Amino acid sequence: MPRILAIDYGQKRTGIAVTDEMQIIASGLTTIPSATAIAFLKDYFSKEKVEAVLIGEPKQMNGEPSESASIIKGFVTHFTNHFPDMKVIRVDERFTSKMAFQTMIDSGLSKKQRQNKALIDEISATIMLQDYLTRKMF
Repeated sequence: MPRILAIDYGQKRTGIAVTDEMQIIASGLTTIPSATAIAFLKDYFSKEKVEAVLIGEPKQMNGEPSESASIIKGFVTHFTNHFPDMKVIRVDERFTSKMAFQTMIDSGLSKKQRQNKALIDEISATIMLQDYLTRKMF
């Protein structure tokens, strides 16, 4: 069974998470510089079978697009130009960064470790993906 990949795209960094081959568990894969995202994905897709890609959709509390929505929309366009056959699923990413930070606290990471923004991005992508998997099952 092919994997599902999640992307938490940001101006500087992009967190990436992926499912296992059974699409049951989401795991953080890596955080990369956003400028290298397409090259990274080309390489990854050449090695792993991926069925769909989740891309976070930033929204404000009232459901309106957030300030970063236009940046991510540009990435989605760039992504679909490079990977026209890949299924793209947009998912609400509200609260994922806060949930990621809380996960780091709950895991007992030190204050210095919790300041690692790359880790927050990777955990955010993992939370988005696991939430999608949970909703897909029910």
